[in-house]
Amino acid sequence: MSVLNQKTIKKKIHIEGIGLHCGKKVALDIYPANPNTGIIFKRVDIKNNNIILPNIFNVSNASFCTTITNENGVSVSTIEHLMGAFYGIGIDNALIEINNQEVPILDGSAKIFVEEIIKAGIQTSDTPIKIIKIEKDIKFSSDNKTISIKPSKLSLDIDFEIKYKNPLISNQRNSIDVYKDDLSNIFNSRTFCLYEDIEKLRSLNLGLGGSLDNAIVVKDNQILNEEKLRNEKEFVNHKILDCMGDLFLSGYRIVGSIKCSQGGHKLTNQLLRKVFSVDENFSIIEVSKKAVSNTILNRRHLRSIA
Repeated sequence: MSVLNQKTIKKKIHIEGIGLHCGKKVALDIYPANPNTGIIFKRVDIKNNNIILPNIFNVSNASFCTTITNENGVSVSTIEHLMGAFYGIGIDNALIEINNQEVPILDGSAKIFVEEIIKAGIQTSDTPIKIIKIEKDIKFSSDNKTISIKPSKLSLDIDFEIKYKNPLISNQRNSIDVYKDDLSNIFNSRTFCLYEDIEKLRSLNLGLGGSLDNAIVVKDNQILNEEKLRNEKEFVNHKILDCMGDLFLSGYRIVGSIKCSQGGHKLTNQLLRKVFSVDENFSIIEVSKKAVSNTILNRRHLRSIA
């Protein structure tokens, strides 16, 4: 079995927790899936039209988290940490049944998702993976935020920087090769917020499930959590985790080089929409070198991002 063949989990995974933004209890079950299934979400609390595909053109909101919505208006949100775990480990196919609108936040990172996937085991198929090869330099900017992607021979490189006025977070930058580097620090890095932003989030009916158990809270030059930083660059590493999860909404592993400054969910999605709006920007290839039509990507559900 080749590492370049499609993978799924060996047995069902059950996880329960709280939604970061909705504050509601949620349970999800992850099931093995056949090759070429991809990642599928199913809202089991809804009887009809309850399948939602994590596709870049199905992103309906990218403020504070990534929300995907099907053509019938059924949504699932905060999918980025689970998707980042799948992407980093190399899980190509899975069915996620979820009984509420939001993936549980757990400890604010992908750590528990990764541990459960490894515990369940990974099943490798005989079917080759498909990869998206970036063919041209593409850039997207918004205000003082920039993101770009350019061709790369074999890797997916992510170079990410953040800039905060807060003296503790300040400026951080890190670079990784998703397919070759040890991603432990990326998986283990938690979501974070400034203490002064909590009231703003609550006023928007967001962060209702947030606590010191699932997010780093920074006040001036102090971390309010009993557990301090898990790694030296935890803030920017969490942004890289988010980026990985959002990249997996392309449907396949990407070969390219990404550079991002002060970005987030929305900027990554806008870049990918720009990439996939023109066929000449990319190609889809099986590891057997067989070319696949670019029309394999589903562009039917193009939505504006709130």
